[in-house]
Amino acid sequence: MADAKIYTERVLENLQKRNPHEPEYIQAVREVLLSLNWVIEEHPEYQDHALLERMVEPDRMIGFKVVWQDDAGRVQVNRGYRIQFNQAIGPYKGGLRFHPSVNPSVLKFLGFEQTFKNALTGLPMGGGKGGSDFDPKGKSDAEIMRFCQSFMLELYRHIGSETDVPAGDIGVGAREVGYLFGMYKKIRNEHVGVLTGKGLSYGGSLARTEATGYGALYIIRQILEDRGDSLEGKTIALSGSGNVAIYACEKAHDLGAKILTMSDSSGYVYDSQGIDLDLIKEIKLEKRDRIHTYLEKRPEAQFFAGQKPWQVKVDIAIPAATQNEEDLEDAKQLVENATPYYFEASNMSTTEAAVNYLLDHKVLVGPSKAINAGGVAVSGLEMSQNASHVAWSFKEVDKKLEEIMAGIYKNISEAAQDYAGSKDALIVGANIAGFKRVAQAMLEQGYVF
Repeated sequence: MADAKIYTERVLENLQKRNPHEPEYIQAVREVLLSLNWVIEEHPEYQDHALLERMVEPDRMIGFKVVWQDDAGRVQVNRGYRIQFNQAIGPYKGGLRFHPSVNPSVLKFLGFEQTFKNALTGLPMGGGKGGSDFDPKGKSDAEIMRFCQSFMLELYRHIGSETDVPAGDIGVGAREVGYLFGMYKKIRNEHVGVLTGKGLSYGGSLARTEATGYGALYIIRQILEDRGDSLEGKTIALSGSGNVAIYACEKAHDLGAKILTMSDSSGYVYDSQGIDLDLIKEIKLEKRDRIHTYLEKRPEAQFFAGQKPWQVKVDIAIPAATQNEEDLEDAKQLVENATPYYFEASNMSTTEAAVNYLLDHKVLVGPSKAINAGGVAVSGLEMSQNASHVAWSFKEVDKKLEEIMAGIYKNISEAAQDYAGSKDALIVGANIAGFKRVAQAMLEQGYVF
């Protein structure tokens, strides 16, 4: 174990020296590498073949300018990116994010995480991520269309149905995917499944919109049932109010739990009677409004401006907004509230210090690599439908999603038991199960990755 620990620490130290201004990326890599000592010890060939050094570097990083014109006729310039991280087990696969926070560090962390998340699904998908510092908030449909078309004018040359298949992410929903796909098809003169999350009228999959939220609740239900517990009657604090949070809320209701909170960047709402999901959908999906307007129709609810929902006493906490949304102070609040379960439905929801605090205080933590994997799982199913020129029913896709999430839990809990001696070590289990699949593919294909 000592040699393995020295090796992983050396790789991490060298990576930090080479990327001193990329904290999100270093955080993601550190979390994985520090879980791997057991595996490295068991497989000395990983060190012999410099596997970790190769795995932590993206295959390629593509950066480009995006020039577009706003409604006032002014020329605007944004930065666009695509990080193609690892294709050992399949085409690069991962979303596009349009948000002012987008930078190479954020995208490298997301691409690195995506590589292992995709591996956990069992589907043939590598890892990638991309996006722009463009902010869709406050933009007209025409401005968003022009931006997406300009973005695709560069991106198209780097993607393909068997090369790199982007999808949506924060700031990139069905509208944006439609504009991106339309431009790709215009340029290439071919209708292929080069993007997932498409509209149903042109190759999209039923249940894709719901997939990340539904998948999160499917695996959470399994985790609880494996411990003799149930979602029935549980109270949940949920952050976020995008697709992931909305459909996590919907499935939680279906499975007998009560969501008490939802949030956006302005604060959170607390409804002791349970969140009115139809009202949230009206506010967020139809009107694209701020969450405090929830109180206009539910005046008995409360809105807490600029705050996070973790002060509410619940059985389960589910962050579903963005990366590092939970810090150490939030973790202390959860522990003070005696919250027994914490499940990351957004990518790397939690700072390293907060995760360690939760684990030290015996909170069961479900990592985003597993909890958040439903979206990319159904993206993989959309790719299969496109390749076969078929369309499955909602029921068929939902059943396959549930089976994939069951397989993920089986794999990560077995790895946790085998290597850490406890099925509760879900972070270790997810890291090791995903890593081993990617590592084996890389070894078998030679020094090309």
